[in-house]
Amino acid sequence: MKTKMKKKFVVFAVLALLVFACLFELGKNTLWGWAVLLALFVCAFVLHKTVFAGKKFPLRLLAFVVLLVLSGVVFRVSGPPQKQIPAVSGKDPAVTDVVRVKQGALTGVFNEDKSVEVYAGIPYAAPPVGELRWKEPQPPASWDGVRVCDTFAPRSMQPDSSVIMNTLTQMVGYHNFSISLKDNFVEAMSEDSLYLNIWKPAGELKDCPVLFFIHGGSLTTGNTSYSEYNGESLAKRGIIVVNCAYRLNVFGYYANDLLEEESPNHTTGNYGLLDQIAALQWVNDNIAAFGGDPKQITVAGESAGSSSVNAICVSPLAKGLFRYAIAESSGITAVRPYHTFRSFKSAVTAGIALQEEFGADDLDALRAIPAERLVRTKQNNASMTVDGYAITEQPYKTYEKGKNNEKALLNGFNVHEADYFTFLQKVTKENYEESLREVLGDDAKEAAELVPPAPVDPAYKLAIVEMGGDAKGSFNKVYSAAWFSYSHYNWSHLLAASGTPVWLYYFTKDNGSLGSAHGGEMPYAYGNLDAHKTKYDDSDYALSEHMMDCWVNFVRCGDPNGPYQELGDQAYPQWSRFNDAPDMVYEFGERVGMTEDPNRELHLLIDKYQQSLR
Repeated sequence: MKTKMKKKFVVFAVLALLVFACLFELGKNTLWGWAVLLALFVCAFVLHKTVFAGKKFPLRLLAFVVLLVLSGVVFRVSGPPQKQIPAVSGKDPAVTDVVRVKQGALTGVFNEDKSVEVYAGIPYAAPPVGELRWKEPQPPASWDGVRVCDTFAPRSMQPDSSVIMNTLTQMVGYHNFSISLKDNFVEAMSEDSLYLNIWKPAGELKDCPVLFFIHGGSLTTGNTSYSEYNGESLAKRGIIVVNCAYRLNVFGYYANDLLEEESPNHTTGNYGLLDQIAALQWVNDNIAAFGGDPKQITVAGESAGSSSVNAICVSPLAKGLFRYAIAESSGITAVRPYHTFRSFKSAVTAGIALQEEFGADDLDALRAIPAERLVRTKQNNASMTVDGYAITEQPYKTYEKGKNNEKALLNGFNVHEADYFTFLQKVTKENYEESLREVLGDDAKEAAELVPPAPVDPAYKLAIVEMGGDAKGSFNKVYSAAWFSYSHYNWSHLLAASGTPVWLYYFTKDNGSLGSAHGGEMPYAYGNLDAHKTKYDDSDYALSEHMMDCWVNFVRCGDPNGPYQELGDQAYPQWSRFNDAPDMVYEFGERVGMTEDPNRELHLLIDKYQQSLR
């Protein structure tokens, strides 16, 4: 009997150790935490064979419970520290020559082969803290001496899931996980986050074209150090790449009548957008110091970053600050945009609700709330609005008047855009039509007839927790069109009507990571497949080369066509302008070239519904 009890203890102790080991790895706990955990279990085994040998079951059970409690305490107190991310990997990278911008002198670092110079953490505005919270971005302070710009600044304040949830998201969504002792940290976060980063070809430059990139994240999350945003590969192709952080969620898109009254420009609700425009202005004022040409700037963005590009294209504040635009998987030109945009009335209503939530009677009380507490608000502040200053009217009206800013547009969407946003929703033949009412109102019946109910293709099941249903595949197709691809159909038509050149793409390449879901094109277009190289094969790298060529050609001359690399013995085909082939898209996938728009009939139906909302 005693022998059986001893064996049971060993079995349960080993199982407990394995469970805690999984938690510590998923939670990125520190090395000292691992050491203490192992020491606890070693001590437990020793005590089991000595002090507790022959003791009765209740005492052994108590000892086991104490072991579990102590392990839990160690897990809690040995969580990962916050850390800022180096601009380049490797120890002691070579330092660049001194560059002088308007605020002072600075240096960056070289990448490993010294083909690219990287300048990270350059302030483009004053820290928006204290009295500057919810105010238009102010000019950055000057500095003495030489500022070392070799590390990304902290990410903007944003609601954070637990480290374990973030790791599981990487595993389930990106299929990206490896046991490592180098990732036992979380990226630092701060309200002081208005910094930008620059990647440039090494050496002397003059009049070099510039790509100014805005990250996505639903205007709620995101960071400029993310591997998919790295500008090194495009810089090696001869352009300068810049990205910037901006205020997010309640810090970037909170609206309040009191704030409008105190603003010299009578604005509220678009602080994140104003940050982006301030960063773009900084680039105009200073990029020549890096060899860039302020007259050859292309603004680009993905997801909420693409919606932000769309806003910059209609903002009178950005007029003359850039030339071309690249927009990936979002826009706000619909009569009633599906996301990242709201009415001013809705914005102010949410602002009042936030005041009530925190019991704040005035602006002083609101600004006194710690950022760490404020970011956990229950109110949704993740949308731009017509504030009369940064955005003066519904964006589609600006396009109809021909007062938009971009001189050419490269834009597009992916085949499985909505899948990750709907995976927890079950859709059956019985609730299919009703489920579509949220995006198509009374036209949901017509949409259900146009796209008959069908399940998710088993060959393309993104998440292991996909709720499914015998109409889920069709539901995802309609939602992908409404939330994402219609934005580009509509934006392209509005521009083409004024004679502005437009190129429209369609990304379909499957792979071991995000596939052709939302964001799946990013590592291809910006040349960052190596960040998850085990998830891609030679065909992926060939497609990435082609997409990078298209993006760089567009930045240089407003046309993606140029001297492409060959795919086997077949050169890549010509990408026709949307203006000349409005029912066609350029496919990036196993097949490359012009093809019929797969959502054409859906776009026409969504457009009919949207026009009824005028």
